[in-house]
Amino acid sequence: MNTSNSPRMIASETTPLVHAEAPKKPKTPLPKRQIAILMTLQLAEPIASTSIFPYINQLIRELGITGGDDAAVGYYAGIIESLFFVAQALTVLRWSKLSDRIGRKPVLVIGLSGSCISILCFGLSTTFWSLVISRCMCGFLNGNMGVMKTMMGELTDSTNMAQAFALFPIVWCIGGFVGPLMGGTLARPQDHWPVLFANPFWGKYPYFLPCAVAACLFGLALFVMSIFLEETLSTKRRPKLTSTMLGVSSGESVPQRSVAYTPLQSLLTPTVVIPIANYAMLAFLDVSFRALLPLFLSTPTYLGGLGFAPSSIGSWLALFGIVDGAFQALFFAKVVDRLGPKRLFCMSVSCYAPVMVMFPIMSWLASAREGVDHAITFALLCQLVLIVVWDMAFGTVFMFITASAPTNTVLGAINGLGQTSASMARAFGPALATSLFAASKEHNLLGGNAVYVVLLVLAGILRWLGSWLPDEIQDRDE
Repeated sequence: MNTSNSPRMIASETTPLVHAEAPKKPKTPLPKRQIAILMTLQLAEPIASTSIFPYINQLIRELGITGGDDAAVGYYAGIIESLFFVAQALTVLRWSKLSDRIGRKPVLVIGLSGSCISILCFGLSTTFWSLVISRCMCGFLNGNMGVMKTMMGELTDSTNMAQAFALFPIVWCIGGFVGPLMGGTLARPQDHWPVLFANPFWGKYPYFLPCAVAACLFGLALFVMSIFLEETLSTKRRPKLTSTMLGVSSGESVPQRSVAYTPLQSLLTPTVVIPIANYAMLAFLDVSFRALLPLFLSTPTYLGGLGFAPSSIGSWLALFGIVDGAFQALFFAKVVDRLGPKRLFCMSVSCYAPVMVMFPIMSWLASAREGVDHAITFALLCQLVLIVVWDMAFGTVFMFITASAPTNTVLGAINGLGQTSASMARAFGPALATSLFAASKEHNLLGGNAVYVVLLVLAGILRWLGSWLPDEIQDRDE
């Protein structure tokens, strides 16, 4: 047979029967300086938001709005913790879409300034309604989280996204360490350091000191951002960013496109909606746990809690934060590379059920042993290990949301949608969880454990939602 006229046969005979796997795309170096600045700004947020947790329940009691009923504290604490997210849910999408037009930095200036002013007002509040107004003000003026995730998405691609987005939970964990420790230590300074804080001002505003320190952190973040942080929006950034920040070689140019208006409805595709739905449910369950834990720790043992003092609560929350942050920093990117983002997400969210089971176990131990001993300490440490694994779900879901944007020009809007959904979930989470906790204890629903059963069911729904996430993360178009 004449093979000269059979190119297909020759090709097929010289082609390997088993195709070798395509080599992995080399990782793009991270723009470390800009990401470090971005994370410095982000750090002020969790420190301020978690600093109120150790003393919020005691503050509610001292305001006298519960009429001396300790079981009702959870209702009001949940309202205070939820108001920020209610207000944020109403405005965060507008801030994110505004950042697509005017740039990321101007929106961050407004958000950091609003957070600084509102936390000072919180520390000066002496009535329930003044607490309400200060928390709402913080939420209305704060679109920082969505904008920061957008900036991170603009600074990364699919090869280094896991490494970069691992920093968000790390920063929140560091904030979760510093914030409660700061709040628990600096609350009521006139009791701890009567010589230094003898002025009657501290007796009238016993929780102003931790709020003032948090406000100083926001002021410092604003200063750093104004001087050192570069704009990442393509239509607003300076030319020097093209090579140093966005991984573009010096011989290439980045086109400066005008941002066309994209209808919101056109973004609501399954590719975008599924990651956002997972993020919303994840945020709801996480904030419910974060609200329940200090409430459970502060509730007297005869009502099914552990009866810890604010300083002890702050220490435990700080331990949770520092261990969690260290693990995310050291292992998150490696675990994502090994397991893949989808498998890791599903494994992480599966840890929520045993986290909830630990609460009634600790309550039973405290009742049976008539106090807190080594067994309860061991149970708290087991819960800490589970939370460390659970928190890896956040880094992965951020990656899915960022990758779902078809182009960079709608990245801010999509992150705004995600943050709006998460804020709505976080708005209902603390109020629902703490109110269910209070109702469970007041009416002995399911032996006082109804709140944990409800959250267990919702955790099962989240595990089902996770199965719909895409198997791989792809790069988006510029």
